[in-house]
Amino acid sequence: MDELVQRLSEGSHPVVASQVKSAEELKQSIERGYVLVKFTDTQGGTELGLRLEEPAAILQSADFEQAAGVVRLSGNLSLNYVKVRCVADIDLATLAGTGHLEILGD
Repeated sequence: MDELVQRLSEGSHPVVASQVKSAEELKQSIERGYVLVKFTDTQGGTELGLRLEEPAAILQSADFEQAAGVVRLSGNLSLNYVKVRCVADIDLATLAGTGHLEILGD
């Protein structure tokens, strides 16, 4: 098992919504169905691109205009040749939160 994948699948880790500067920019990324999430506690940071599951449901769960609430972002991808699901809870006020990986079967 890949060491990075294993570590990020154990417990929650600090994350940020990467390459967005506001809740409104995050909303636009969600509307496109693709968001970058960065795990900040890895060497150099590990940035993952998530093709979102059910972006419409995410948009209903928080107040982007007031930058209030928490959104749950999740999507499947491959990291170091391992199929994973990334799940991240992002606070719209800070664009930071916690996340983890779930290792998927073949």
